Amino acid sequence: MENNNINDEITNAITLYDEDGNAAEFEFLDLVEYRGGRFVVLLPKDESEDAAEVVILQVIPGADSETEDYISVEDENVLNCVFEIFKQKFSEDFNFVD
Repeated sequence: MENNNINDEITNAITLYDEDGNAAEFEFLDLVEYRGGRFVVLLPKDESEDAAEVVILQVIPGADSETEDYISVEDENVLNCVFEIFKQKFSEDFNFVD
């Protein structure tokens, strides 16, 4: 997914566009640094808060120095480690279900 539009930081809203130009709305939850990489943790806007699943994407520099792109993470170990870091940071703010 490519980040073409970051909305007002106060609301933490972000719109991402896939390769076909389809928009998806997310709430930005956190930026996690892990093994030299940067990963965003996002909550889809259309998810129920009681059963929400986060989306974790890797941040890479965009085509120009002013943008960044978000790409899917294929490595399950990396996803699990990034999610564990996120859970530790926000253990008192969210009710995580294993």
